[in-house]
Amino acid sequence: MATTLATPGVYIEEKSSLGTSVVPVQTALPAFVGYTEKANRGSKSLMNKPTKISSFGQFVELFGGAPKTKFNIEADDTSSVGFKLSFVEGTRFLLYDSIRLFFANGGADCFIVSVGDYNDKIDAAKLNDPSGGGLLALEKDLEPTILVIPEAVLLSEADCYSIQGAMLSHCGYKMKNRFAILDVYNGFQERTFDDEDVVNKFREGVGSNFLQWGAAYYPYLNTAIVKSSELDYSLIDNPEDLVAILSAEVDANLAADNISEARAEGIKAEINKILDTTDADLIKTLHATLTVVSPKINSIMEDMGDMMNLMPPSAAMAGAYTMCDNVVSVAKSPANISLGSVIAPSVNINNDNQEDLNLPLNGKAINAIRSFSGKGVLVWGARTLEGNSQEYKYISVRRTMTFLEQSIKFASEAFVFSPNNSTTWSTLKATVTNFLSNQWQSGLLAGASPEEAFEVSIGLGTTMTPNDILDGTLKMSVKLAITRPAEFIVITFEQQQQKS
Repeated sequence: MATTLATPGVYIEEKSSLGTSVVPVQTALPAFVGYTEKANRGSKSLMNKPTKISSFGQFVELFGGAPKTKFNIEADDTSSVGFKLSFVEGTRFLLYDSIRLFFANGGADCFIVSVGDYNDKIDAAKLNDPSGGGLLALEKDLEPTILVIPEAVLLSEADCYSIQGAMLSHCGYKMKNRFAILDVYNGFQERTFDDEDVVNKFREGVGSNFLQWGAAYYPYLNTAIVKSSELDYSLIDNPEDLVAILSAEVDANLAADNISEARAEGIKAEINKILDTTDADLIKTLHATLTVVSPKINSIMEDMGDMMNLMPPSAAMAGAYTMCDNVVSVAKSPANISLGSVIAPSVNINNDNQEDLNLPLNGKAINAIRSFSGKGVLVWGARTLEGNSQEYKYISVRRTMTFLEQSIKFASEAFVFSPNNSTTWSTLKATVTNFLSNQWQSGLLAGASPEEAFEVSIGLGTTMTPNDILDGTLKMSVKLAITRPAEFIVITFEQQQQKS
């Protein structure tokens, strides 16, 4: 409205010639849901509160250290090593090591939602608590763009699939601004290609809803996250059986004349201290002694390390997504990249094995993680679970579209309640066009020119009717040509006749 001038003089009016701009949303900001040692910042509880961290040190400060994973050991004459190890139920948790694996693969900022501590038993109800914990807590925060729940695979099979279905629903139905990374239940097992096949059971269990909003990876990974220095005999929950196994080894060496009777008695004396030593420093000293005098204890520690280091791949993939987004862009498929702190996949996959993973009849593609000679362990798949969709079969396409949608959505909020007229339309169109031009130049959109890459339409008679304006509705249409990965490269060779 023009100002009425009443007093003679010189007046200055500033007129804005620059429109609003679209601020790109962050594309790689994972949210991890699971169990931690603690959850507090000082005296303030962080339980069931999404908390942003930027380093593993910050995770330890706020959420504590590693769980005290316990093992049962029993003699097994059928085994080549003479014993069998198993986890003590209720002592195995994955979030701590998953965060380590995440940062080892390029992870940066992320959110942590702690739903319980190590005194609790992993419970599907807590991971998806309708009273406000787990997934529901993340509904109040718009920042996270990736969802990971590594400990879902520690639940029963039915509960795991229920949680994974809830993750897809959370991403594709409730939030529509994030992407779920899923693990195949029992993904450390070889495929059998029958009704008990782990991949086939996963495809049936995960359902058919919102598949474009998630991706799954197979198999599990043999990692180097847990170091040998973190393990000792005190993690054995039944020390009496450990003493019996180690003593039997000494008796066998004595019978074979590999050691003297005095030497055998000295070693047994050290072994028997296992039952009496409770001080942490003395345990370390005794463990160091046992590793020198007993080859069996070294074999036991090696197997314990292998079991602890067998990890589902979702956390590593969350780090890979972050690294790809930060180094290149969200348009770069998180594939054909190596994984850090990973020794080998738990199952070796060749081209024939991968065919059913990548191109199943039901479209539920599972991305393979494979070991290649001279290249290491590579992610060798780039598909969402909706593999038969021409629109959203690729992870990069789904995530790029989400990035563009959310960025434009937040920028458009500045125009809510503005006059629904040509001035607002042209300003909004210019704002979106400028943003998309920048994205085309950065390689997110395909086309030799901006006109081929996108089209923005808005206006009366174009996207709106007079009734839309009377109803207070402003409609804008955005068409995009998003780049797609070159999943298959076909090179044709033929011979030609000599010309000279």
